[in-house]
Amino acid sequence: MSNVVVIGSGIGGLAVAARLAVRGHHVTLLEQSSTFGGKLARYERDGHVFDTGPSLFTLPAVYRDLFLKTGGALEESVDLQPVEPAFGYHFADGSSVVVPGVDPAKAAIAFGAALGGTADADWRRLIQRGGKMWRITREPFLQSPLQGWRSLMAMAKSPDDIRTIAPMSSLRDLGRDYLNDPRLRQVLDRYATYTGSDPRKAPAVLATVPYMEETFGAWHIGGGVAALADAVVERCIERGVTMRSNTNVTSIELTDGAASGVLLADGERIGADIVVANADAQQVYGQLVDDRRAQRIARDLAKRPPGLSGFVLLLALRGRTPGLQHHNVWFPAEYDGEFDAIFGSKPKPADDPAIYVCAPDDPKMRPDDDSESWFILINAPRHGDGTKGTVDWDAPGFADAYADHILERLAERGMDVRDRIKWCEVRSPADLERATRAPGGSIYGTSSNGARAAFQRPANQSPIPGLFLVGGSSHPGGGLPLVGMGAEIVADLIGRA
Repeated sequence: MSNVVVIGSGIGGLAVAARLAVRGHHVTLLEQSSTFGGKLARYERDGHVFDTGPSLFTLPAVYRDLFLKTGGALEESVDLQPVEPAFGYHFADGSSVVVPGVDPAKAAIAFGAALGGTADADWRRLIQRGGKMWRITREPFLQSPLQGWRSLMAMAKSPDDIRTIAPMSSLRDLGRDYLNDPRLRQVLDRYATYTGSDPRKAPAVLATVPYMEETFGAWHIGGGVAALADAVVERCIERGVTMRSNTNVTSIELTDGAASGVLLADGERIGADIVVANADAQQVYGQLVDDRRAQRIARDLAKRPPGLSGFVLLLALRGRTPGLQHHNVWFPAEYDGEFDAIFGSKPKPADDPAIYVCAPDDPKMRPDDDSESWFILINAPRHGDGTKGTVDWDAPGFADAYADHILERLAERGMDVRDRIKWCEVRSPADLERATRAPGGSIYGTSSNGARAAFQRPANQSPIPGLFLVGGSSHPGGGLPLVGMGAEIVADLIGRA
């Protein structure tokens, strides 16, 4: 039996802990905050409940596999609900479309009926391409250890496969090739932000994301998506994982060049045969490991474009909103202005950004039937001192002023809720950094901007023997499905006791 220490209780750390425990390892999970779950968290006040991290649950098969292999079925632990319809998209010209939660053909029909022209046929062709990309990349890349450019070659069983993946093309390029309607291209562009990236630079293979959503469905968990973290915590406890909160790891110790344990802020040392870090890769290699190999990786990560952070408003509202969907997006007239602002040489909050609102029709997330709990997310640059591509979100009055600006923009787009607000909780990238220790409040680590970005993510197996990485900043990437896949990769790399 190996002694394994897992640093961090994000969903990746929880999932790998459960998988390793059921394989016979002795697992200790250490979490610096008072609660488990990392970014998969909730906020509750006056009967209003909000998911403050992931608000959309896709590809539940990843977590069905986790639960089945560590105990009972996923549906025995959470109230899994299909979201139907899933998305309401609203465009600057006043048009809108309501997209079904599952079935690519129904989604294409909805786009065609709302936008006209060739939208129906164009979206079908795009999703078919995304499906081909998914089938090529799923096993050799997303569900396998990262091997740099060799991972690309493993996917390339034929020249046609390479052409399908289009590794040198961006998501924006793909949109231009397939979609005639600029509004439909905005919908596709938004999927780049799922990985914290700019659609003008993010890889075309991100077309797999809308394919996954429409093929495998959009899902909600009763009481909020954060209930998934609660369920995995319970599974860890059932499998004998030692769970320690309020435990601050200050360094990963090495013996003869291999990971041998961790040192805590209070001076306690916990020995280990294996250390799994569910923390941002920059923090792991830049702060937790004192080793030349780690320093080289930290310097390399510092050179890569940072991923997006998020600016969040939690709104407790009086009354109900006619025509509101579970997931809603209000697009600006000039979407590129948002990416120019965030990814430019002098980043700043976008003046006219896309506004995402998650408003679950879930009785467990509101105090009564005459109220709503809105989670508003705006893509935002990282927090910092205003240098090196950051914005000082802690500047006096800065975050509150931007919150007022977003509500004004929402009103301009026909959704004025300011007179219905009971209270508003503001969460800036600085708050996210303090809560999760993600550098600058980054949600996804480095961005996927550039043809090589996906193959340059930190590998799950580090160059330091006995040290492994899991979570959104490492392979295969961010978001609940990919992080869950990463946990399975790490568990398989470590193997059985």
